Amino acid sequence: MTEPKSGTGSVKVRWLDYLFGRNTLIGIASLMLLAISGYATWSGMNDFIVGVSTSPASQGREIPGGLSVSNEFLVIAVVVALTFLMWLALRETFGAGRSLRDRLITFPLYLFLAVWSIGFGYGFWWSLIAGEEATRTSMSGLQEDARAASSVVAARLDAVRIQLDNVVTWSESQMAREETSGGSCGQPSGAGRGPLYNARLSVRDAVASLRESITTSWIAPVQTDIEELRKSAAGLEGITVEERQREFEAKARDIRTHARNIASRSNELGKSVATEMRALAEVVSIPPGKAGFSCYDPTLAQRLRQAADQADEPANLDLRVASFNEGPAGVANAIKNLWSNIGAYSSSLFNYVISGGEQAYSQTESGQPITGRDLIALLASIGIDLGLFVLMVLNPPSTPPSRPRTSSMVIAQIRSAMDMAIARAPGADIEWVRRHFIYHNHASYFVIPNLFSTDSDNQDESAKALAMNQLAGVLDDLDLVRWPTRAELKTLKNEETGSSDTDLTEIRKERLRELEQNKGIELDQAKAEQIRTAEPVRNHGLFSKAERVLTIAGWSEKARRDIEIFKLVDVEGLTPLLEVLNETPATKGAKPAESTTPKQIAPPTST
Repeated sequence: MTEPKSGTGSVKVRWLDYLFGRNTLIGIASLMLLAISGYATWSGMNDFIVGVSTSPASQGREIPGGLSVSNEFLVIAVVVALTFLMWLALRETFGAGRSLRDRLITFPLYLFLAVWSIGFGYGFWWSLIAGEEATRTSMSGLQEDARAASSVVAARLDAVRIQLDNVVTWSESQMAREETSGGSCGQPSGAGRGPLYNARLSVRDAVASLRESITTSWIAPVQTDIEELRKSAAGLEGITVEERQREFEAKARDIRTHARNIASRSNELGKSVATEMRALAEVVSIPPGKAGFSCYDPTLAQRLRQAADQADEPANLDLRVASFNEGPAGVANAIKNLWSNIGAYSSSLFNYVISGGEQAYSQTESGQPITGRDLIALLASIGIDLGLFVLMVLNPPSTPPSRPRTSSMVIAQIRSAMDMAIARAPGADIEWVRRHFIYHNHASYFVIPNLFSTDSDNQDESAKALAMNQLAGVLDDLDLVRWPTRAELKTLKNEETGSSDTDLTEIRKERLRELEQNKGIELDQAKAEQIRTAEPVRNHGLFSKAERVLTIAGWSEKARRDIEIFKLVDVEGLTPLLEVLNETPATKGAKPAESTTPKQIAPPTST
């Protein structure tokens, strides 16, 4: 068949596939995601440093030689290096031909760097998506807390005023009683406006004065402060982030000042009014016949003390922390909240994704709610690194890593040991040594008979067994082979006890039954009887293969009954041991060895 001639169209197709094929497009997409991830991480890390730092961001560091490197350049260098290391660890995790040991090292490294990238990248995305809204929410929360505290104070003042109104009502009723019938001050008296009536009048006037004082110097100022809080603007003005931050801090300071003024004024006036009411209660508590008696009224004294206790109760402020969440300050707050509440964020994100965005959000340890914008920013940060992960899984590096060849010294030691074994084993050559190596279940093994089990009457076999035993010891000293563990030996033994999964006996019997049911086919009865009486084949594992390979190598039946197996240490590619076994006589510079077999077990490699 002649080779088809390539036309111009096929060349163009190959070029287009090369430029816009699957591998190219995945590579371009990976580079784009890597650039976005690096930029988001750099922006978040740089803003975090600026947001938590008290020194100017442009301050540099001195390095030997009198040179100065700015902090921004150092952040860029760190982010570029760690982002590249994250991508490299991901490649090595899913690349072809990597060992399990390498993957167990690189995958945790990738996870650590991915979490680092997601954490700082979250600050960048959160500042874009939720920073301005979080600032307004923080300011509104502070205003709400201040108004709530003021309302509590106002409600307490109303309760005090109601108590005083009851006191005034009681005092006026007792004064009217004293004028009409007398006897309201704890001792018999006649009707009319006598001394006790005047005492009652002074008590009523004192209570009315207290109520007026509370209204003018306590309730009215608090209501004025509350109105000023309500007039505070919720929005922030300013073009730059610095201007908005200064205005935010000024508004937050103003709100806190007004709230503290309300509490302070309420507490001071409350104590003053409570003192006056208790003093008046003491006056009306003096019974007749005692020094200082004017008008004895225990009911009025009790009500005055209750009103005093109400007025003396201090107002406690519990204001939320108002945080400016735009620019570097917002990024720093977002990252600190994420790391300090990583469990709450993770569970909220999982519920948010599973429920399709309908699941209620949880709260942080400080009581702040985790909003949908927070989770969207976290999804954006995770999505970039998740995209890199998926693209690497879809298109991992197909070229295995190049590994250094074994040193010539080790090769020389192996060759010398084999030559010595061949020299001590009567009639042996390199081909005979090759027959002691077999492959089984993703590993290669070196098989020899147990030295004790060989035929002691056969001097040649005993010499061969001793030479192979000594060769195994040398290879073990060079860490090229090892003795199987107890668990491995148990597994290999169990392989010999089961039935063969590739046994054709039952398949042939089933086919024979089908043919016997078909009356129109004449069967070879001798062959049919042979199939019908055939026994199932036992599974032949490593031990069976080892016995067979020793048979091929010419060992006696007695020697094959007790075997020793050694597992080759390096199972990746050619081990140093197999490299020596695959050498041809021409490679060693020696004459070809005579062999009684037509072909080699290990094919020679070309030089």
